[in-house]
Amino acid sequence: MSMPNIPDIKPNINLNRCEIINLLLSSIALEEIGLSHILNAEGEKLQAILKLKPASIDTYLKANNSVNKMLRTIVKSQTMLQLKLEDVMELAEESNCSKPCPKPCKGCSKLDCSCKKFNC
Repeated sequence: MSMPNIPDIKPNINLNRCEIINLLLSSIALEEIGLSHILNAEGEKLQAILKLKPASIDTYLKANNSVNKMLRTIVKSQTMLQLKLEDVMELAEESNCSKPCPKPCKGCSKLDCSCKKFNC
């Protein structure tokens, strides 16, 4: 068996520190949106069970246990996201990324204070 041949890929990605921080904040926001969808689905699941009006209390207890486990998992995820957010905000403060630019960058149409190319 031979080794796979992987092409030499060299992506050219140029991001400054503030752009990276913005991407990190966006990823946190997207995770929050995902968690909100899970919460919504859990609510809809409970509503569907209540509409069915099952004869056994065991059905209600199983549904409650299922939702409880999912909520515990979401709380754990929220805790991790909070820690991640605190770290990213600390990076933003150290990098002066949280302060808005006084004016647009000349010549590059960016509202980015870190653009050194055109002496913003």
